[in-house]
Amino acid sequence: MGLNGIWIAGLAILLQQPVQPPSQPEQTPAGSEELTIEHRGQPLARIKRQEYGLPGTSFLDIGKFNKLQSKLEKHINNPPVNAYIGDRGHIVAEKPGYQLDRDRFAAQFYGYFFNNEPSAIDVPLTPVHAKVDSELLASIKEKAIGHYVTYYNSNNKNRSHNISLAAKAISNAVVFPGETFSFNRTVGQRTMEKGYLSAPVIVRGELSEGVGGGICQVSSTLYNAIDSAGLKIVQRYSHSRHVPYVMPGRDATVSWDGPDFVFQNQYNQPILIRAFAGSGRVFVSVYSSELIEYKHRDVPSMSKKMPEEIALKSRQLQDSHKEVQP
Repeated sequence: MGLNGIWIAGLAILLQQPVQPPSQPEQTPAGSEELTIEHRGQPLARIKRQEYGLPGTSFLDIGKFNKLQSKLEKHINNPPVNAYIGDRGHIVAEKPGYQLDRDRFAAQFYGYFFNNEPSAIDVPLTPVHAKVDSELLASIKEKAIGHYVTYYNSNNKNRSHNISLAAKAISNAVVFPGETFSFNRTVGQRTMEKGYLSAPVIVRGELSEGVGGGICQVSSTLYNAIDSAGLKIVQRYSHSRHVPYVMPGRDATVSWDGPDFVFQNQYNQPILIRAFAGSGRVFVSVYSSELIEYKHRDVPSMSKKMPEEIALKSRQLQDSHKEVQP
């Protein structure tokens, strides 16, 4: 039999074999389509691949994936805590924080989305170091470069309480070279949830009651301490009427949705703010390193005489002739 005869005979044998359907890929069990995202062994979310794909394609919906990462960050990110000076003058050490490692998480998620591996992810974390550590704080608490004191009537309980809260909020703030300090950003919104109480304030030249009344004495004391240290004043606004706790033109009014007090550290070293309110006095001091090159400014000091305050009843808020501190 020639070569052509062998080829024809072989073809005839193949044609006699039953036709087999093409092999199908193995079906993935429905349960493995789900991805479990965990944080330190505790499940945070369970998602399915089709929820994150663009319709009709095999592409990942990047917008949904970014929203997933942002949602996870709200649950797991833990910011660091800066070192600070405690009530007894000792340094309390910093605490490191951590946050979602977006790059590593994306690589793991892509493995699940495109290859169905893995079926569980323990969210990867990256450490976040405190901006102010004990070593830095120890170096910038040595040299006083600015100081100011104002006085208030401690019998006005609500106002005294607000002053104390605001002073604590700005104390231990560190401002690095070139950075700006915002009173509103540092203290935050003055709300009852944060412990602030209703006390008389000045609004557009009129006396009224508002939550957080009294904090303008803290911002004004801070302004004079900062000015005495020769730092650059970026924003400062005066009250619409004279206030008795500082000299005329030496106040700094603030409001959460309005005026702010802002300064910039133009020096070659970080500066540290220390503030305290108690026994009818607000103290604000500015410190820095022995290496700082600064220029002191002379600022008029206040008399130790207690400023007059007249308690304002809620029904008498329209009596604008009465002098009440904002």
